[in-house]
Amino acid sequence: MTRELPRAIVCALGNDCIFGMKGPDHMPRANSAFTLIEILVVVLIISILAGIVGVSVLRHPGEAKVTAATLQIKNFRSALQLYRMEQNQVPTQQQGLNALCTKPTIAPIPDQYPEDGYLDSRKLPKDPWNRDYIYLAPGRSNEVYEVISYGSDGEPGGTGTAGDISSSDL
Repeated sequence: MTRELPRAIVCALGNDCIFGMKGPDHMPRANSAFTLIEILVVVLIISILAGIVGVSVLRHPGEAKVTAATLQIKNFRSALQLYRMEQNQVPTQQQGLNALCTKPTIAPIPDQYPEDGYLDSRKLPKDPWNRDYIYLAPGRSNEVYEVISYGSDGEPGGTGTAGDISSSDL
C-alpha cells in the first residue's frame, strides 16, 4: 500500500517535495539553464537602462550648481535681513557682502557687530562657478539690495545654467 503525500507538502516550483521527493505530476526539464540568447537580451536591457540613467545624471551637475547658487543667495538674503534688523540698514555697496563676515572698516561702521559675523564662515563664499557674488545696494529694480550670480557663463543675461540668479527673483 503506497501512501501519497498531501498536496500541501509538494512545492509549487518544480513540484519538488520539501523533503526532496518528487510530486506525482513532476516532469523533469531537459535543460534548466538560461540560453545565451536570454542572457544577451537581459544584458542589452540593462545596458539601455544604464545609458538612459547615465545621460540623465550627466545633465544634473549644471542644475545642481544653479540650485546651490540659489540656496547661497537665500542664505545671503537671510543674513542681510538680520543685519538690517540689528544695524538699521544693509551694508553699503562699498562694504559689500564682506560686511556679513567681518565688521566693516568703511563707514558706516556698526556699533554692535556680532563677534562671529552674520554668516557661518568668516570667509565670503564664491558661487558654484568659483566667481564672486555681485552685491548691489540699491538693486537694479530699486530694491534695498540685490545679490547676483551670473551663472555658468559669468556674464549678465543668458538662459538655463548660464542665466542670472538674483535675490530679486527668489
